[in-house]
Amino acid sequence: MSKQTHVPPLLDLFRQYGYDGVTLSKISQATGLGKASLYHHFPGGKDEMVETVLIALEQGLEQIAIEALQCEGDALTRLKAMCDRINKVYNSGQKPCLLAALMLGSGKDVFQERVRTLLRVWISAIAAILIDAGMDEAIAHQRGEDGVIAIQGALILAQGLDDPDPFQRVIQQLPEQLCRGLM
Repeated sequence: MSKQTHVPPLLDLFRQYGYDGVTLSKISQATGLGKASLYHHFPGGKDEMVETVLIALEQGLEQIAIEALQCEGDALTRLKAMCDRINKVYNSGQKPCLLAALMLGSGKDVFQERVRTLLRVWISAIAAILIDAGMDEAIAHQRGEDGVIAIQGALILAQGLDDPDPFQRVIQQLPEQLCRGLM
């Protein structure tokens, strides 16, 4: 059994509890691995587990972004496709964001650069769609940031209210808001 087999339960754990809140006991229970097996698969311990999850998340985000960039159609169609994929990743707003969870507590010191890279990839993907549609590069970059802010804020609100409706509303409205002035 490879490391990758354990990525989904680890992702869920770190999303739910953050870096500091995940214990070996929780990891063992979620993965079905004993302590010795955990260290066999992840000799670097919890840091390596998070790193493995971040690599998988990075690949998933790049795939979402690349698919949206390569999608047929205008900017609005492409951004809708990206938002549909993001909606699936966050289970319609019912799953919290791993990146936000890692920026709390001591995880920030360990994973700040990786999280920054992932956020930049996401912002750049949105901006690239808008630039391709003719938007000024600086404005497109700001809109990319606004898009990530809107999604992340809606995720936090959905989690805090225990209600995915705000996230759903943002995901539905975001493509048109980002394309404002293009149509």
